[in-house]
Amino acid sequence: MSSVDRENRIQVKVRAFAMLRDILPAEHDAEVPGGSTVGGLLDHLSARYPGLGEALFTPEGVVRDYVNILKNGRNIHFSGGLATPLDDGDTVALFPPAAGG
Repeated sequence: MSSVDRENRIQVKVRAFAMLRDILPAEHDAEVPGGSTVGGLLDHLSARYPGLGEALFTPEGVVRDYVNILKNGRNIHFSGGLATPLDDGDTVALFPPAAGG
């Protein structure tokens, strides 16, 4: 990767909760191209971690109703959905449904 390519990349902290921790690390840094969106990050993670895409998305590619995705503590539903832009240093939290008993 050239220095120009590295300059156009950002670091995003990803936090996974509940059963998603069986698929990807509970917390880790992901590097994505500058100008990426939450959807682009999730595509990147889904390609890297088998089963993640199916856990987050319907077969049509829509975020499952019971999945909550937060960028810096704010639900992306209120900030543009999957088109929500990412900035260097953002934190994206992935919350699947929680089962109780």
